[in-house]
Amino acid sequence: MKLKIALGQTYNNFKRAMPILLGVLILISIVNVAIPSSYYAKVFTGNLFVDSIMGTVIGSIAAGNPITSYVIGGELLEEGVSLVAVTAFILAWVTVGVIQLPAEILMLGKRFAITRNILAFLSAIIIAILAVLTLRILQ
Repeated sequence: MKLKIALGQTYNNFKRAMPILLGVLILISIVNVAIPSSYYAKVFTGNLFVDSIMGTVIGSIAAGNPITSYVIGGELLEEGVSLVAVTAFILAWVTVGVIQLPAEILMLGKRFAITRNILAFLSAIIIAILAVLTLRILQ
């Protein structure tokens, strides 16, 4: 009997979340197609701090999965985008989800979702800068 109740609740939650999840997927697809990779090379200045922030902002908006982030990261590097910007972009692409925020709030709660996204945003900036500085030291 408890299993039947749990399955019913799961079904209702899934049914309620499905329109939001579909909307999120559509928005992600539109943003990824609407912004060509050549645009990114014009946005980044080569400045360590500015590029890390810009990479994180753009990656947060154009959220996606890790597999495609590596391909996009390689393309951005070929377009002349700095390593710190690409690193920040990939980190934010995978960990921060501005477009996905409504779905995350629905599924995990407003406070948790917003706190997690803010921490992931700040971490992406810090990790990108530290990664590039570490590589410079090692070279």
